[in-house]
Amino acid sequence: MRIVNHPILTFPKQDMVTFTLNGQTIEGIAGEPIAAALHAADVKVLRHSHGRHRPRGLFCAIGNCSSCLMTVDKIPNVRVCIEPLRAGMVVETQEGKGKIV
Repeated sequence: MRIVNHPILTFPKQDMVTFTLNGQTIEGIAGEPIAAALHAADVKVLRHSHGRHRPRGLFCAIGNCSSCLMTVDKIPNVRVCIEPLRAGMVVETQEGKGKIV
């Protein structure tokens, strides 16, 4: 969900790009954090914890915690809250610590 019309603010035209999350095509704004695009697409769970497999979502949004770690273009443990979105990215959820490459 995005704010597209606002009674006071104006939003500059931004380039929309597509990327995939676990094989599903999603649209986002080029350059915004991947987590922001996922949140706008109503994706709230980004991964599950290592020990108890509890759902984790966006928490600090500044790259300090590990709640938003995902696999991006086959690179595990990417902090999607600070990783800019680019066209054609392949984003995957990861369980626990992810696979070590």
